[in-house]
Amino acid sequence: MRSMRSVGRGIRMFVLLACAAAPFSAAAQQPTYGLEEMKVVAAPVIQGNRLDRYASQKTEVTEEQIRDLNAQDVAAALRRTPGVNISRYNPIGSFGGAEGGGVFIRGQGSSRPGAEIKTLVDGVPMYMSLWNHPLLDLLSIDSAHTIEVYKSPQPHVFGNAFAVVNLVPKRIEAEGFQTRIQAAGGSYDTFVASGDHGGKTGAWDYFVGGGYRTSEGHRNDADGELRDFFGRIGYRLNPHWSLSLFALWNDNEAKDPGAKGAPAAARLGTYETRSLVTTLTASHRYEQVEGFLKLYRNGGEGDWRDQPVGATIEDLYNDFLFYGLKGREVFRLWPGGEVIAGLDWDRTEGDYTKKISTGARDKWNGEDFVLFSPYLAASQLIGSREGLFAIPSAGIRHYDNTEFDAEWAPHVGLILGYRDTELHAGYSRGVIYPGLDVIVFSEKVTPALRDTWKKLNAATVDHYEVGLRHRLGRLAVADVTFFYDDGKDRYVVVPPPPPPPKYGNVETYRIKGVEATLTLFPFADLALFGGVTLLETDPADLPYAPDFTASAGLNFRFLERFRLSLDCQYLSDFHVLSQARRLNAANAQEADEFLVVNGKIAYGFDLPAWKASGELFVAGENLTDTNYAYRPGYPMPGINGMAGVQLRF
Repeated sequence: MRSMRSVGRGIRMFVLLACAAAPFSAAAQQPTYGLEEMKVVAAPVIQGNRLDRYASQKTEVTEEQIRDLNAQDVAAALRRTPGVNISRYNPIGSFGGAEGGGVFIRGQGSSRPGAEIKTLVDGVPMYMSLWNHPLLDLLSIDSAHTIEVYKSPQPHVFGNAFAVVNLVPKRIEAEGFQTRIQAAGGSYDTFVASGDHGGKTGAWDYFVGGGYRTSEGHRNDADGELRDFFGRIGYRLNPHWSLSLFALWNDNEAKDPGAKGAPAAARLGTYETRSLVTTLTASHRYEQVEGFLKLYRNGGEGDWRDQPVGATIEDLYNDFLFYGLKGREVFRLWPGGEVIAGLDWDRTEGDYTKKISTGARDKWNGEDFVLFSPYLAASQLIGSREGLFAIPSAGIRHYDNTEFDAEWAPHVGLILGYRDTELHAGYSRGVIYPGLDVIVFSEKVTPALRDTWKKLNAATVDHYEVGLRHRLGRLAVADVTFFYDDGKDRYVVVPPPPPPPKYGNVETYRIKGVEATLTLFPFADLALFGGVTLLETDPADLPYAPDFTASAGLNFRFLERFRLSLDCQYLSDFHVLSQARRLNAANAQEADEFLVVNGKIAYGFDLPAWKASGELFVAGENLTDTNYAYRPGYPMPGINGMAGVQLRF
């Protein structure tokens, strides 16, 4: 027994040293250019940060990072992404009724109801419209080719949000066919099965797939279940025009395990989510013009069942519906110049039905908002990217809302570069309107609010950013970004005196910070990553905004067929719970600092008779058996593992 403990300590020390060494050996993001010829192993943690012509950045996490992280949902896939923090209760499934499943970006995203962050699938809304916040289980990871994280307002890309997480669906681009199946099992009776198949022949391409995940959880009532199915079909009309249809269906549930030591009656029940999103896209590409027109519809439910309210039990059935269109054209009509023109037309609907254990019922018949937001942007390359160059840019988005006053969102940017070094600076305004939640609260939760919601304005944030990127040939990429957010007009309930309570745009906040990342490919078989985020917020109790966050990772191929992936993250103490929409509300609860280490080792093999390849893998979570939680009283799992097999045909 003593020798086993010694072996365990040795393993923990090894993974800690390996993860700790990653930032010093190098680490942070891989760009989307310049490294492909050399690298054999994928970049760890993130694929890279992409800087566009408008001095705006997004972070990409691809299928390769999802695989190496052994991520079973979006929260797990983004858990080490610099600038991103998560909350959760369960190993599988996100409890949508509280802090059991959340993603937060540089201090934004903790408002419930409402949220500064919007979640999208194929560029269209995928969240609970009624309470105006994300439900992470709706973002089925099986369908994702890439997860895009926009950490700041970018009016030339999206509107009505301060930050965005977008799932880009899988598709086949090369001629031929492919099939993938995977099965795995592990601790807490966890079982995972997923698969997909796609092909391209002539003018047609298609991709279908799905997945099933279930776990009993590490605590009583910490179980969850995820089911999804998706499909895409595309047709190339001619060398310039294409049509595609994408659909994603899912059906999920997760329970609240309750605070440790609390009576079972205090647990908040089960949260179930279902949705069906469809998008129809017509796209075109010519030498000087490219663009698309996308029609979409997304309807679903977020049902909070077995919720204790006083002496009764309530089932709350929430329905949401989004539909609309999005269009975008990019013109390159003169050397070095680019003009973007686009528009979004989005309609939001929602209603609920409440069933109470006494036999009583309540219903909110719903409401709808329509938001029309055209936008325009332009940029100009001066000089040559092979030497000294500059790219100034500017643009604006206009918002026309059926219930609230119109708004404008300007942005300006400048990139100065010399070959492999780029300095970028920019300003952008984010705009986010109140959601259906303000009407629900006024009519059902707190009727004394009456129609004061009609006097609300959109909340805004003025975002400033300066960053430096340097590429060291094919060896490394380093980024550092300084940012400052000045938020105002956040809507809250202003209590008496004088009575009655009312809605008001009265809250402000400030967030400033720095984010640095480094990715290194010292050898073809080794990739290293490290990232650091420092935040300072005012007020200081903004939830899920640690002062200091660091993450690191490595991918290492050895003995030809073995691949080792390690990742770790450190968070300093941080405030928790939702940022309540009440004037001067404080977040007194804090979660303690923690360091968590995860790893995966895989063995690749070939099956010539089947014309297939595959891998066997073993993955471990929390390898140092750290006691940690995203909310006090809700401990996360100790050391646990999973083993499985994947086949590709």
